[in-house]
Amino acid sequence: MPDFHASVRIPLHDRSYDIAILGALSGIGTGIAAPPPGSAAMVVTNDVVQPLHAHALLQWLQPHYRQVHVVVLPDGEAHKDWQTLNLIFDALLTHGCDRKTVLYALGGGVVGDMTGFAAASYMRGVPFVQVPTTLLAQVDSSVGGKTAINHPQGKNMIGAFYQPRLVLCDLSTLDTLPERELSAGLAEVIKYGPIADMAFFAWLEEHMEAVRARDKAALAQVVRRCCEIKAEVVGQDEREAGLRAILNFGHTFGHAMETGMGYGVWLHGEGVAAGMVMAAELSRRLGMVDERFVQRLRALLARAGLPTRGAVIDRHDNAGRYLELMRVDKKAEAGEIRFVLLAGPGKAVVRAAPDALVREVIDACCAG
Repeated sequence: MPDFHASVRIPLHDRSYDIAILGALSGIGTGIAAPPPGSAAMVVTNDVVQPLHAHALLQWLQPHYRQVHVVVLPDGEAHKDWQTLNLIFDALLTHGCDRKTVLYALGGGVVGDMTGFAAASYMRGVPFVQVPTTLLAQVDSSVGGKTAINHPQGKNMIGAFYQPRLVLCDLSTLDTLPERELSAGLAEVIKYGPIADMAFFAWLEEHMEAVRARDKAALAQVVRRCCEIKAEVVGQDEREAGLRAILNFGHTFGHAMETGMGYGVWLHGEGVAAGMVMAAELSRRLGMVDERFVQRLRALLARAGLPTRGAVIDRHDNAGRYLELMRVDKKAEAGEIRFVLLAGPGKAVVRAAPDALVREVIDACCAG
């Protein structure tokens, strides 16, 4: 496969940037992508990704900066907190980094979110670049400028909108991704069909085995199409004032599961997958989609290796605990939970639903 596959532009006026989809990091030496200028660079990664992929990135960066520093964080959603974020600030201050230091987020969604938040905060803003190494990060979290850390009472509740200067999606990093992580990324891939593009959903139904086998042409098509859809949405609604909320299909239920079980018990994509089934079932009970569509979604998620039933997070009042956690969701208004639902296949809407009906859906869709 060629080193370079495609480029997708995020249109945000003076904050516009490119997503380069590459077969390998070596492809960025062709002039397709250039590092932002700066006095120094700091690569933020974790202890799993660092031995696998840091060397290739460092080789590219070293000719462009007088100094290149590395900070290695502990891996996992359980470490997406203030304590770990401070490791980045500690490293920046220890090395005397100034406002022209460029941060590079080398890792999955946790590394990307924390590095972006650090970049938004350090000296009130320094440039950063996303180098996502998981499928989930390449198709979703690295694009669009959402940065955050978790709070014990809610996922991603503390953060900022802050756009990267560049996103480098190196498909070769997916070769080292554990199967469970690849499947988790496919949840964020699959979501783009029900909310925006049922032709893409049908393509996934036809090519799921090739994608799971990590065929590079199939993966390039997946990353490109997901980034195109997200670029179109983010270009119209950068700060989630309206349209962008549809990208959270399945996330209201999913975030409740992640928070209720404890961060890291389920991967983010696993929560989103079960959450999409619950949101689709709620849409069905509201008369917006039919049973055939819900089953079609369940079937594709199962083929992707993802859960299709929600987790039980409270044995005594499971639905009540879900509702309590979902009221902390960022889409909630004055305590009213607002869900991303389907007004039909390929068309998402944000609306409320009666608590009694939501309880019925949770009871029907949760295992145990």
